[in-house]
Formats: sequence, C-alpha cells, structure tokens
Amino acid sequence: MSPITVSLIMVLGVFLARWSVPALIRGTAHVRADIGQAPHLIIWAVLAGCMWAVANTLTIYAIRNVGLSIAFPLWNTNSLLGIFWGVLLFKELHSAGWKRWLGVLAGALCMFAGASLLAFASSHQAAPGKAAFGIAAALGAGILWGTMYIPYRKAYLTGMNPLSFITFFTVGEVITMLLLAIGYRGVTPLWHELSSARAVLFWLMLGGFVWVIGDLFQQYATKYVGISRGIPLSNTNQLWGLLWGVLVFHELRGGSHAVYAQVAGGSLLMAAGAVAIALSSATEREHSSWQDAAGRESRRYSVEAEYVQAGIEGRSYGTTPTSRTFLDWLLILTATALFIALGSVAQFPRVELAAGWAVVLTLVMLGLLAACGFALWRTTRFR
Repeated sequence: MSPITVSLIMVLGVFLARWSVPALIRGTAHVRADIGQAPHLIIWAVLAGCMWAVANTLTIYAIRNVGLSIAFPLWNTNSLLGIFWGVLLFKELHSAGWKRWLGVLAGALCMFAGASLLAFASSHQAAPGKAAFGIAAALGAGILWGTMYIPYRKAYLTGMNPLSFITFFTVGEVITMLLLAIGYRGVTPLWHELSSARAVLFWLMLGGFVWVIGDLFQQYATKYVGISRGIPLSNTNQLWGLLWGVLVFHELRGGSHAVYAQVAGGSLLMAAGAVAIALSSATEREHSSWQDAAGRESRRYSVEAEYVQAGIEGRSYGTTPTSRTFLDWLLILTATALFIALGSVAQFPRVELAAGWAVVLTLVMLGLLAACGFALWRTTRFR
C-alpha cells in the first residue's frame, strides 16, 4: 500500500473517533454552543487538520525509509518549535523567572538529545539509499506539527473546549487526505487498493482511533499548561515506542553492549528532560501574561469576555443540555458498527512478537490511561 493510502485510512479512523468520542463524553449540544460563541475558530480548526494530515503522511514516508526509531526523534523537534511559538505569540514563559525558563528549555533540549541518542543507537535499521528522503520527511512533519499548535493555543485561549475543537479539526484532515489520495492515485486505482486491503483496514483505522484518545490528553495539556510545556511532555511517547519496539518486536535483538548503553542513556535523558519541564509549572505572574493574550484574542474576534474567562478557568458557561440526543447516539453506534464490521474481516498480521510483554505493556498503558482520565475528569470535568 502507498503511504498516502495508509494515511487516508488512518484519517478515516481519526474522523470516526473525533466525532463519536465527544458525542459520548459531552454531547454534540456542547459543540454547537462553543461554535456559536467563537465561529471564527472553525477556520483555524480546519487549517490545523489540513496541516496534521500532510504531516502524518510525511511520517509514513519517513518510517518507510529510515524506520520508526530514527524518524520519531526527528519529527519530535516540534517540541522546540512549540516553545518558540508559545513564547512569541501567546506570552508563555513571560514573567516566569529564569529558573522556569531554564527548566523548560533545558528539559526540551535534554529530551531532544536523548531522542537523538536513541536514533543513533538504531541507525542500522535505515533503508540504504533513502535515508536523506526519510530524514527530510521527518523534519518536515516536525515543522508542520510544531506550527499546527498555533491554532490549538488560539482556540483554548479563546475559551473553546478541546472536545469541540477536534470535531472540526478532523474536517480538514479528511478533505486534505481525500484530495491527496485521489490526486496521487486516481479514483479507480484508489478504490481497488482499498478493496484489496480489507484485511488490514481495521488495524489502520484502529490506529487512528487510538491516536485520537492520546491526542485528547495532549489537547487538554495544551489548554491548561500551554504548548511550551504540554508538547515536550507529550513527546515522551517515544519512550513507549521504544518499549514496544525492544520488548515486543525485538527491534534491537543482537545489538552490542554499546547499542544498549546508548538506548539506556537516551531514555534516561528523555526522562530527565520530562521531569525538568513538569517541575517548571507556571507562576501567577505568567498566568497574568496568558490572561493578556486571551484578552487580545477576545477583542480581536469579538468573543464574550466571560466565555473566554470561563474556558480558561475550566468552568461551564451558560446552560447547555447534558442529556444525549438522537444524533449523539447515532454517531456512537455508527462508529461502533463500522469497527465491528471491519474487525469481522480483519486478519491478524503475521509478525513475530513477545506476547507476554505485549500483554504487560497493554495492561500498564490501560491502567495509566484510566488513572490519567479519572484525574482529568475530576479536575476539569472535561471542560
């Protein structure tokens, strides 16, 4: 399958998740209420979705040519770009003090250095003759993803709920990928390729669905701690990729002691960077700078100041029905039915894996997901 077709199928799974999950958690009535308050954010959401779709396609080319372990740290340069945009455009880290500046910047650089060390340790996996193209694709994805966080931050400083923003975000994703896939493959060849890939459609769409669940946490992180902290912290996902690659898929099997030392050192560097950023919480003076940036967005787009303030503080604004509507249940049941139908014709990939480690990692990740989800709900009620 071509990388563009793979990306298209993933985006379809993303589309199902981005409409059904918000319908399940809050209901579409809340989405309509948010859009009514800040309709200009529809354009920003669609634009962010277009950028995400192109970046996701580039990552697939990067993985194909240089491998996941090399491509991952290269596109994670979006952390550094996210810090730059956060400081330049949204007054993040303003009046934060030199200790917090040092914590965020040093933490991000440590994470990037650790990721680069991990990439170097697994550089033998790169496809010969195609490394330059794969590296360029990974760096291009990092630039697009780093810039994509500008619409994120604009939306959340304006008071919009992440569950509302992502529903229109996915419109840009689907439109972009359809245009790319049809333009690159043509309608008939694309249809034949999709038809011949029935056995793997479920897994690719499931990958998109699961990605959305993780992205929801990143959206709330962007809202409440900003892109200069939220994005570097979320890029610790590379450590999970490393665990799956090494323990489950035996990616470094047969490597020398030096390779394992590089992997351990890179992992520790990344963990240290994440701890440094996590400890650099925003002060009251920095929050005051955020308020100034939010006020600027409110005045620029004529959004009610009370709506903006309620969104920043995680409070409800106005009265919106809390019960699920017929449309909500239709979205939820449609997504469920499609996944059941695709799962019934799916075939398990023929790959060598350590089933025991796969079960252990799955249980740990599900436990962490439940704990973080409960903490987020208790603190914000998903507002």
